[in-house]
Order: sequence, then structure tokens, then C-alpha cells
Amino acid sequence: MNVRRLIPTTAVAGAVVLGLTALSACSTSDAADGGNGDKLKVTASFYPMQFLTERIGGEHVAVTSLTKPGVEPHDLELTPRQIGSISESDYVLYLKGIQPAVDDAIKQSGVKNTVDAATLTTLENHGSEVSGHDHGHEGEHAGEEEHGHEEEAPEEHSEGDGHNHGEQGGADPHIWLDPVKYAEVAKGVGKSLEKADPDHAADYKKNTDALVAELGELNTAYETGLKNTSTKTFITTHSAFGYLAERYGLTQQGIAGIDPEAEPSPARIQEIHTIAEKEKATTVFFETLASDRTAKTLAKDTGLKTGVLDPLEGITDKSQGADYIEVMESNLAALQKALGAK
Repeated sequence: MNVRRLIPTTAVAGAVVLGLTALSACSTSDAADGGNGDKLKVTASFYPMQFLTERIGGEHVAVTSLTKPGVEPHDLELTPRQIGSISESDYVLYLKGIQPAVDDAIKQSGVKNTVDAATLTTLENHGSEVSGHDHGHEGEHAGEEEHGHEEEAPEEHSEGDGHNHGEQGGADPHIWLDPVKYAEVAKGVGKSLEKADPDHAADYKKNTDALVAELGELNTAYETGLKNTSTKTFITTHSAFGYLAERYGLTQQGIAGIDPEAEPSPARIQEIHTIAEKEKATTVFFETLASDRTAKTLAKDTGLKTGVLDPLEGITDKSQGADYIEVMESNLAALQKALGAK
């Protein structure tokens, strides 16, 4: 089952304005902050890329994220000023397939040190597996040039059929939700920063090693914490957790092909109810950046509980933690509770 998710269009205008403000501040920071002139100007496409460049770059980088916290990254549109600011960067880190507008802008930017995180690890297609490693956003098919048209007409996917689009062959981009894959990306980012700024190569290597070790500890915590559970199945409105499910032997069941804030179809409610009974699933997870209405509706109709599982596309005041590591730890606790960890 491949779950198609219709992305809400709220707050996009605000994102553009606020993103522009952030980028303007970055571009004028040399004058405002004398110490910033020697720093590597880094542009990150959205939070998972920002976290890597900030942690690995440390004091030697000035990082600007194109996506403001709290905004769906998939929806981001760039102003001409933002596009111009990308070309002024010394280093750009993005994840192809997540944000078509960013992909296009970066392609045209001419920045020498441009890194696509998708090339630093192996992407997989979870879409055709009925076992529940099922997810995908419109336009998120990494490596497909024609990704943009799907975002323009998501309404073509009805509520009843939206969870069966595995035949489309799009690679799943949610690599950051697997600590092992994210560590592979971190290593690649570290090496690329060493190449872009050889004067500080030793520090980049040291910071990369520290982060990779931390991600290794996170992976161990997940392996240990999810080894013995009453069930291996979890249900989610945002089917972003295919890599995580595969890594730790879990099965993700996504709510079919609908906006997180829309009502699920009666057929899918019945299907989820059947799956929940068979697999002893207890919880419908929703995310921090969307309404919990769909999860609550489904939970009420099936007698399940609700909980938060954060896809970590941005950190906000509502996030269950201050950074990637803390939110992933909160996700682990939520999964342990829902799956009946022993």
C-alpha cells in the first residue's frame, strides 16, 4: 500500500515572507556581525538538512534554512529574492524529491558545493509492499523529473483508492527517520564540508564523528526498545515511517490517500479496524504539523487511542523535543507505549 497524502496549503504565504526575512538577515549578516564574514554560508532546504549542517559545521558555518519551522516543507514556494540568495551560498544541502521548487532553484543556482542528501545513502521504494512500509507525498519521488505535476492535481486520488499507488515507482525520501541512514548522510555531509572548507576539515571530521556516534546510540535505543513488543503494527495519518518500520521490524499502516485533516472513507475505516483487530494495534498516530481530527475520527470509529509520531520535518513549540535527537527519543517512547514494549 502506498499512501498518498494531500498536503494542506495553509501558511505557505507566511512561510515565503518569513523565509525571505531569514534569508535577508543571512545575506546581510556580514555587515551586521563582523565574525560572520569568515563563516561558510550554508543553505539547507529544510530541518533535517539544517540539523546536519549546524551540528557538523559548528562555529565555522552560518546556516539558513529555506523552510520556516511549522511549515510543511513540501508546499514551499520560493520568491525571486530567496532563489537569488541560494546562488550566494558557499554550500547547499538539500534532499531531492521533497521540495520541487527548491530542486529547480538549486539546479539553476550554479553553486559549486551543492549536495543532494539522497545521493549519500540508498533510497528504497516502499510503495508496493502491502506489509505497511507504505508512504509518499505528492511530488516526492526522488529522481523523477516530472514530480511537480502530481502536486498540482492531488484531488485525482480518491479517498478509497489512494493507498494503492505502489506501481508509480517513486523512491521514498524519508531517509532521516532511520538513524542508520541518517548517519550515512551525516558522513557524506562531513566529507563534503571538508572539501568545501579545507581549512576547518579537522573540526568537521570531529563533529561528524561525534554526531554519528550519537546516532549510533539512538539506533541502539530503538533496537533495544522495540525488540520485544505485543504488536509490530502501528497506524499513522502521515505515512513517513517506512524506513524506520523496516529498520526495526515494524509494520506501518497509513490512512489512505487523504489530507491529514480530511475524514477517512468508511471503507478505509473498516479496513483499519480489521487490521487493528488482527494485529492488535492500539494507536492511531498523527503529526505535530497537522490537525489531529482524522486520527481522532478514526480512533473513535475503531476504538483505538491517538498519539503523536513526529516526522521531524520541522521543530516548533509543539515538538516533543528541542532537536532531532530529542524528538526521535520521544517518538521511540510513543512507539513503545503504542506497541506494548516489554
